[in-house]
Amino acid sequence: MKPTHPVETLAEAASLGPTVSANVAVLLRAEALVELCLAVWAYSALGGAWPVFLALFLAPDLSMIGYLVNPRIGARLYNAGHTTLAPAFLALAGFALAIPLLYSLALIWLAHIGFDRFIGYGLKFPQAFAATHLGWKSAPSGFTTPHSQEHP
Repeated sequence: MKPTHPVETLAEAASLGPTVSANVAVLLRAEALVELCLAVWAYSALGGAWPVFLALFLAPDLSMIGYLVNPRIGARLYNAGHTTLAPAFLALAGFALAIPLLYSLALIWLAHIGFDRFIGYGLKFPQAFAATHLGWKSAPSGFTTPHSQEHP
């Protein structure tokens, strides 16, 4: 079967989105699982309220609203809500200002990021929602990725 969108050069493949080797993908997902587990453990150790955890766990996904405008804005907003930098600075602010609530919020946020990455949702590229730093979550409609092309 002929691919619906043949990739003829490495540069063309790169323009379509990321490719990640299986070994690297396993390592990245293992890191994400560790991040998730440590964030949940630390939240528990700090005496965080589990109803609050459950209520806020999916809050970072509100950043997907940018995809209603276009993929470029969607990717930027999604990445802003799914990089570990923001919750790290939130935790640092909690420490500097002696506000434990900020630690708890940062840990919920980090747990969410770890969970997303563990199940394969990474930072987004503007080409498509499924194009992530972890590779393609799934092939976008009408495209095949270099790794998903069938060989005769």
